[in-house]
Amino acid sequence: MHDYIVVGGGSAGCVVAGELAAAGRTVLLLEGGPSADEHPETLRADGYKDAFVNDNIFYERFSEPQRHCNDNRLFLGTGNVLGGSGAVNGMVYTRGARQDYDEWPDGWRWDDIRDDFSYLEHKLQVHQRAPTRWTAACVRAATQCGFRHSPDFNDGELYNAVGYEWMSYAGEQRRSSYVSFIRGVELGGRLRVHTGARVKQIVIDGERRATGVVYQHLGQRKTAQAGAEVIVCAGALSTPKLLMLSGLGPASALRGVGVKVVVDIAEMGQNLHDHPNVPVFFYSKQLVDCYYPQLYSFYRTLAQAPLPAGQSDTCYVFWPAPSAMKEATQRMLPAQLLPEALYQTAAKQLIRSGIETVFKSRTVRNIVNHLYAIVVILGKPQSRGTIHLRSHNPCERASINPNYFAHPQDMQTMVAGVRLARRLSQAPALNDYGSKELMPGGWINSDEAIAHWVCKNALTTYHFAGTCRMGTDDSAVVDAQLRVRGVSGLRVADASVVPTTPVSALNAPSMLVGLRCARKILLAEPRRA
Repeated sequence: MHDYIVVGGGSAGCVVAGELAAAGRTVLLLEGGPSADEHPETLRADGYKDAFVNDNIFYERFSEPQRHCNDNRLFLGTGNVLGGSGAVNGMVYTRGARQDYDEWPDGWRWDDIRDDFSYLEHKLQVHQRAPTRWTAACVRAATQCGFRHSPDFNDGELYNAVGYEWMSYAGEQRRSSYVSFIRGVELGGRLRVHTGARVKQIVIDGERRATGVVYQHLGQRKTAQAGAEVIVCAGALSTPKLLMLSGLGPASALRGVGVKVVVDIAEMGQNLHDHPNVPVFFYSKQLVDCYYPQLYSFYRTLAQAPLPAGQSDTCYVFWPAPSAMKEATQRMLPAQLLPEALYQTAAKQLIRSGIETVFKSRTVRNIVNHLYAIVVILGKPQSRGTIHLRSHNPCERASINPNYFAHPQDMQTMVAGVRLARRLSQAPALNDYGSKELMPGGWINSDEAIAHWVCKNALTTYHFAGTCRMGTDDSAVVDAQLRVRGVSGLRVADASVVPTTPVSALNAPSMLVGLRCARKILLAEPRRA
């Protein structure tokens, strides 16, 4: 028996578990992946590229064929290790824009959450990396194209701004939520962590109260009891699956796969959205002297978009190929070339080995050192997708349909974004770099041709959100206290509760949700003697 059970040791889950244990509560943290300490690349600031191709710490999934993406099945992998995706990503930390949180419930607006963000930033030790010759030229190019240089992306003002991202690292160490809230933190033995623990079901009693979980660990089926609450932090793609397997979801769909309905929650697994992207690649005459994705910009690309004044709708990442071109190719090319049935076979490793051999060539390395991309990211998508169960078997993967570009405005924004990326590359400040477009190529120039190219080459930015929407209306899956409607003793604290995604990355908002969940729990507890 523990006071609290936290399901999922990712970006949000580590914050929830660490904060509750630090406050004197006993906590069981169940993480499906391994310990980060078994994979030291997740603990190094420069280890992100190695982590990206370590299949032992990635939960690999594919979408359903995407109708508006050339019927491609897109790779939707997420971090599967203590620290979650925050242990394998590029360490970018962005709060988001002030206007983003106007779309969240009362109590979650910008002025409500600034102090919580400040607390996170102190714990994570976020700071900016020093400019390089290439990044400085890119900043000047952006200002020549109508962007303003922002010294601080965490001030909430991301409208038409270019600047250096805050990043969560200290010296040579990555500061993930696991490192910052659990590893090396004195918690008095109150936190128990089980890695390799796959939770199968939330136990809900006859009074519709969550009392524990059933999970698989070390080859055994186990049950753990929670004296107070269960908090699910498995991520926007896994949390709704677990809740539906536990009988919480659309009644007819659950019955259709043989799951007993506990509470009919029609919106469970709905409202899935993400930030799709396409990289526009350029070859430079000069060396690209940058090794981290540290320079970002935000812009209102589609003027007629139904967004508030001062709200950017797109993010542009100045991505230096020398930082991780080999590893990115090893991760993404097998997913693009192989059908899903062959992905987990020797064919994937054969492709990766071939890429490793190619990159050993001095000629190839020299080319890569002159490559960069301007990654066009759709920051405020209008399209919405779904997650639903294929069966009552927890081992069978859910059906995930992000429904990219189903709303025509999203593609209009992407086409305009590709054109803006081209303008950025040709700004006078980058004249010395002589940027020659390699992909899509200057001959792809009509709106129709660009849209077709986007459809064929779109990727996820791994910013999945919204599948357990938070709101004050009766249709919302969780309320503003993150409590699952119709069940007591059960909360959700991860990106699945995000009602509408910020224009920026989701790692910082996910940790914010985890922190606020812990604080709301402690405030709501009966007063202890």
